[in-house]
Amino acid sequence: MQLEFETLAVHQQPDPGTGAIAPPIHPSTTFAQQEPGVHKGFEYSRTGNPTRRGLEEKLAALEGGRFGLAFASGMAAISAVLRLLGPGDEVIVSDDVYGGTYRLFQMLEKYGLRFTYLDTGDAANVAITERTKMIWLETPTNPLLKISDIAAIAALKGEALLVVDNTFSSPYLQRPLELGADIVVHSTTKYLGGHCDVIGGAVVTSDDRLHEKLKFIQNTIGAVPSPFDSFLVLRGIRTLALRMERHCSNAQRVAEFLETHPKVSRVYYPGLASHPGHELAGRQMRDYGGMVSFELNRNMVTFLKRLRVITLAESLGGVESLICHPASMTHAAIPKEERRNRGIKENLLRISVGIENYVDLKRDLEDALKTL
Repeated sequence: MQLEFETLAVHQQPDPGTGAIAPPIHPSTTFAQQEPGVHKGFEYSRTGNPTRRGLEEKLAALEGGRFGLAFASGMAAISAVLRLLGPGDEVIVSDDVYGGTYRLFQMLEKYGLRFTYLDTGDAANVAITERTKMIWLETPTNPLLKISDIAAIAALKGEALLVVDNTFSSPYLQRPLELGADIVVHSTTKYLGGHCDVIGGAVVTSDDRLHEKLKFIQNTIGAVPSPFDSFLVLRGIRTLALRMERHCSNAQRVAEFLETHPKVSRVYYPGLASHPGHELAGRQMRDYGGMVSFELNRNMVTFLKRLRVITLAESLGGVESLICHPASMTHAAIPKEERRNRGIKENLLRISVGIENYVDLKRDLEDALKTL
């Protein structure tokens, strides 16, 4: 029976041993074998664990993929995907990416990988050469919320692997594999977990060969989530659709409010008609997401200190609204000159809009802006 996304996210198969509706947590690190090499599918929890397998199957199903792999963090998932490459290989990267991703890519350059940053918002900019082995997209990007045409880039990628970091959208809003991507990555810390209480990452693909390679990397490196963390992500997924609907509706209203405020010089949100990727986002996403970035033309520090509902903190995708200053927080690893070239200004702020009542969010923003 083909299930709709919301139903698929909510339902788990009852535990065959007990009938438990909530998935059981299996903390065991090792599993009994009937004889050497003969077991019930599990040997050692770094290699495989029943709770983690349940999460991996759920992640694959939500993304419309065949195989899911869970990791201890989003960066662990990204690192595993990059281990598919070798010295001399080129990766084309969206020119606006998470600072931690940039930091990892800089580190990997000393091992012979080459990273070419360009504006993938225009697919015509993506020039594939014989050295290009991977294209790395964030869409929407972090923190400027640029949109890339996944299907258009997939059509011209040739033999290169197309990887999409789908963290900002979640599979509820966007399914890159269905648009031609080879691999999807997530920080499950964010919308999939949804409550700022678990760190995790994920990789999803439908390619048997890629899955076997990534599974080998996962087992060899060992950066896997604990059974308890796997359970927390599974629990968060059950309310993903409901949460994303409120995240999106609140974010749309916050963006519209900020866009008309005289003390805000610019707002970045794909749901605004003024956003250059508005039409494309409307085609390849179910809705426009819960992230809003904006530039203040007044004292930023005073504004941040006056907020009472929205909390100054890193991370995103939780039920509570968080605001951050990318230049000094999430993107501090990018040199100042490079940030400036990419458009990450010192007065840029990024809000992860939560699921609170919009009236309280608007009042909090209004009150803080009045003090400037």
